Amino acid sequence: MELKLIKGHGSGNDFLLIDEWTYGYIFTEENRHDLALALCNRETGIGADGIVFVMESKHADAKMRIFNSDGSEASMCGNGLRLHGRYVLDKLRRDEILVETNKADLYVKRDGEVYEGVPAYRVEISPVLFDLDALPMTIGKDRLFNEIVPELSDDIRFSAVAVPNPHLIAVGGRDLIASGEQKRIAEMLNGENQITPDGVNVSFVHPIQKGIIYVRTFERGVGFTNACGTAMSASTLTTCQLGLNELEEPVVVYNNGGKVRCEVHQHETGRYSIDLIGNGTYMFEAVVQLDLDTPGHFQLKDQKAFTEQTAYGQLRKEVELYLSENVF
Repeated sequence: MELKLIKGHGSGNDFLLIDEWTYGYIFTEENRHDLALALCNRETGIGADGIVFVMESKHADAKMRIFNSDGSEASMCGNGLRLHGRYVLDKLRRDEILVETNKADLYVKRDGEVYEGVPAYRVEISPVLFDLDALPMTIGKDRLFNEIVPELSDDIRFSAVAVPNPHLIAVGGRDLIASGEQKRIAEMLNGENQITPDGVNVSFVHPIQKGIIYVRTFERGVGFTNACGTAMSASTLTTCQLGLNELEEPVVVYNNGGKVRCEVHQHETGRYSIDLIGNGTYMFEAVVQLDLDTPGHFQLKDQKAFTEQTAYGQLRKEVELYLSENVF
């Protein structure tokens, strides 16, 4: 069969986008798992952090499912939602839509530019859950906020939140970022273990100044990524709870793939939501010829590049210079 796809990214977190809705593709769960393993492989496939599937929704404007490069399904993905949302906004010729995800229906809106020539999209990150059962995480307590977990480290303080993807967050200075602790802890918690049996995203955060932070994430099912949208959102929330940033105020979040803005909103009864604002950039479109039973044996045809990556490349150069001066 032939599959049309678009490769794009949010803050360098790259995905293959496949529109089941328009083209009538029919996949089993095994097909989605196998396609992710085959096409996302950076050595033998096209290369990506995951596949974004665009699907019809019975009650929202569209439905999104995301499969990581290891074949597992993500509950949600903020960077992927921006890419998916952009595609559906253009398809429906709308400025705002509601997207069904595995855990919640979330809005996506056009929101100016993140950089000259780079359109921005605002997506909702919700629900926000603090109970460790929601991750799940087992450390003998119900919640974790800015505390040492002896099983992980004797001196690094962690906070945990699900948005709804599970996140473990440590906030500190340049020394924390430069240490090898993030890799050690993340690999342990995403291997066979009793603390986070389903794995967890692990982020180390460096507050650069009021309203500006740097986030690096080891993403469950992927490894270290250029950026993770839900991780940047959860990290911004944690810095607000620590008093380093303000609720309802935009926070610039730098990552290895670029930058975004996050705004944390507090609602009645202590409920939170987060707006994630950033790019959804198309890199190229192509046709893949394959057999669903053996997706590893595919042919990539009719590849056509989009020009907008050039503008994003300039943004990334400026980000790399800023990070070299302020973080690394």
